[in-house]
Amino acid sequence: MALMSDIYRVQNPKTNEIVQSFDFITDDELENVLATAHEAFGQWRELTYAERATHLHKAAQLFDSRRDELVKIIAEEMGKSIKEGDGEVDDVVQIFNYYADHGEEFGADEEIPTEQGGTAIMRKRPLGVIAGIMPWNFPYYQVARFAAPALMAGNVVVVKHAEICPRSSQVFQEIVEEAGLPKGAYTNVYASHGQMESVISDKRVQGVSLTGSERAGRAIAAQAGQALKKCVLELGGTDAYVVLDAADPKEAARTAWNKRISNVGQACTSNKRMIVMEDIYDEFVAELVAIAESYTQGDPLNPGENEYYPLSSRDAAEKLAQQLKIAVDAGATLHTGGQVEGEGAYFTPAVITGIPVGSDSYYEEYFGPVAEVYKVSSEEEAIEVANDSNYGLGGAVMSEDTERAKRVADKVVTGMIHVNIPQARGAELPFGGVKNSGIGRELGPLGMDEFVNKQRFYVAGSDSQV
Repeated sequence: MALMSDIYRVQNPKTNEIVQSFDFITDDELENVLATAHEAFGQWRELTYAERATHLHKAAQLFDSRRDELVKIIAEEMGKSIKEGDGEVDDVVQIFNYYADHGEEFGADEEIPTEQGGTAIMRKRPLGVIAGIMPWNFPYYQVARFAAPALMAGNVVVVKHAEICPRSSQVFQEIVEEAGLPKGAYTNVYASHGQMESVISDKRVQGVSLTGSERAGRAIAAQAGQALKKCVLELGGTDAYVVLDAADPKEAARTAWNKRISNVGQACTSNKRMIVMEDIYDEFVAELVAIAESYTQGDPLNPGENEYYPLSSRDAAEKLAQQLKIAVDAGATLHTGGQVEGEGAYFTPAVITGIPVGSDSYYEEYFGPVAEVYKVSSEEEAIEVANDSNYGLGGAVMSEDTERAKRVADKVVTGMIHVNIPQARGAELPFGGVKNSGIGRELGPLGMDEFVNKQRFYVAGSDSQV
């Protein structure tokens, strides 16, 4: 019998109540899914980019028109406020429209200059069935940024979503099918991890994309490597947020906090390590504490101001509380928060400082509303702390002096770095990291290049041999 945490279910994090559970797909059903997907690939790949774009535009329209339903689904599944859920639907609409508008350009043939007499072309051809393994923190957005470019390139996808997102994952399939894609071009499966291992090894499957934990990434990379399949991994992050100076330290703290509390801190690119110059550090931390203590519990379905919402699950809240306890035991100072409240997954916003450098806690990712702050005395020390991480996803450098911020940002080793903005967002901006934060890129022109065969197509000219 599956453990409760392993079954597909709607488990409202506000109450911890299991509202509905879903059966795993059978092995025979999964085989039918793969056969249907493979057949759909034969149809979908033959469409022109313009024809595919029509369907992606239709999907965008459907996501937009069904947003009220969509935001309520994820509010109950994983606790996202309907206000933030509405923003997530905006992202999905933008992503589908972006690839519909630019897919033909991104997939165009490129002539390769050659002096051999013939004509050399690099063509981008779809690979086939691509498996997607998706997380719960952005139930629609994460799927869109994998599926939209893969579909526009001519691939078809089979998606295993997080076990706590069964309704959102199924409605995503319903919308894509309603947009006119052939049956099997997009399939949601309630598969086990063991079944997904068999999917990755199946010869009809040509690649896999995972967004998830570092541990999951290592497992999927090993399986993909064993099967000689392409993989894209978007994993964790402990993004550095460097504050070099501030005319108003309290305002700088508010800006940092607004970024950290987004999605209740459950984002890979949250500013998980705030690195602050010593002359403004005390005032910065004091303001963070005041802000955290001003927040009250909120209802995801009826959001207000200065509210925090439940984490995705009770297990997630309890794990985060235990992480903070270990950090405090190691010598850190917990200024406020860090408590699990009630029967659900509410976790009081926390501010922690002084986590000992080199400790296990120092290198961990705190996936929730935890402001983790470090004091530094120079640009060089700020850079050293920023890069002293096993991860390298994103980050930001803030300063009244833009050139100073650019100089420091230039030394930060991440896949994405920002100057004087917590994070830039947009379908056109490539997303991904280095080190233990993953492999490959999503979104932007690069997102459509990940799952294509970059084929050399050579036609002989004067170099032909008779």
